[in-house]
Amino acid sequence: MNKDKKIIILIGDGMADYPIDELDGRTPLEAADIPNMDYLARNGLFGLTKTVPDGMSPGSDTANLSIFSYDPARYFTGRAPLEALNMNIELGKNDAAFRCNLVNIEDGRMNDFSADHIDTEFTNIVIGELKKQIDSDEIELYPGVSYRNILVWRNFPYQDFLNTTPPHDITGKEINDFLPRGPGEEKLRAIMEASKSIIAGSDKINKSRERYKGNPNSIWLWGGGKKPAVETLKERFGLHGYTISAVDLINGIGRAAGLTPLSVEGATGYIDTNYSGKADALLEAIKKCNFVFLHVEAPDEAGHEGNIKNKIKAIEDFDKKVVGPVIGGIREYADYTVLVMPDHPTPIRLRTHTADPVPFCLYSSKKLSGFRKSPENICFTEKMAETTGTFIDKAHNLIPIMIDGGI
Repeated sequence: MNKDKKIIILIGDGMADYPIDELDGRTPLEAADIPNMDYLARNGLFGLTKTVPDGMSPGSDTANLSIFSYDPARYFTGRAPLEALNMNIELGKNDAAFRCNLVNIEDGRMNDFSADHIDTEFTNIVIGELKKQIDSDEIELYPGVSYRNILVWRNFPYQDFLNTTPPHDITGKEINDFLPRGPGEEKLRAIMEASKSIIAGSDKINKSRERYKGNPNSIWLWGGGKKPAVETLKERFGLHGYTISAVDLINGIGRAAGLTPLSVEGATGYIDTNYSGKADALLEAIKKCNFVFLHVEAPDEAGHEGNIKNKIKAIEDFDKKVVGPVIGGIREYADYTVLVMPDHPTPIRLRTHTADPVPFCLYSSKKLSGFRKSPENICFTEKMAETTGTFIDKAHNLIPIMIDGGI
């Protein structure tokens, strides 16, 4: 690859959607005011791509692993190990990591997969209290950001992994049909059940409810797996650089790929995140590297909440405060290619992910092979991406396309 070329990826997590009655049959992308992404669609290589291989779960883990250029069918070992990497949790070859959400369960139903987007400070207190009674030679709990934490099972004694369900997939549903099933289910279920009485009986936790945001009353374990082994992006393509995200999953994939996470003050993983700070960090970082992967979680969170207003606002803020400034700033370089896309749809009416193809746009300082000038009225939407006829059936080929200069 040309040593002076700059490769940038901008991800609006979960932006893609289905038509919504309350929006007169439009999707949030169609309803949002996104002049910068619309400009890219008219002046870049615009189409659809498939981020989740057939037969695999449409998680942010598989989808983003694909965008990072790793075929999930070959490299995916579980979500939690990727997050553990970013939390500097050492995993042995026989250790298993599980995602440990702080959740709110009412009357046997999943009321809130995020415990009302619990404050990280409150999370530290809750996990600290749980550790006192749950940690052992085998089991270790690690606090993360907001509701996202990790449980490690040292020397996991089974060859096969449990069947678990992301809590954001079962909002409002009875939990009994979605509890961990398979080898080791008794231990994980027992830990989840014990967490309820520990949280309810802790004076320290109950007193903290007056000071912090959050309504946790249980943990939920899911997304287990073992440490992945992948070649770095530098080894494969000569790419070196950074990830910018409030989400451990993205930074964990980045670490596996040989990238360094950048911390941005005010980056929350929610609609109140510091969009502008992320864009500024990218433009500063790209001066000293050739690759930056920037991720915004807010549209996905709004999709899981079923909040149309917040999803549109998150998409508009991503366009105005991230895409616009990054495109403006990157033009000072002679050779660059920018990829803008969601990782997967998070439809408002489903409140969970789907595996549908998503719109993507490659915008470059050089003419891309396969580029066709789009009509002036085209916009960055799901329907219009389909009309271009450009379809990349495996999103893990996008970075090679960016390096090679087109399709």
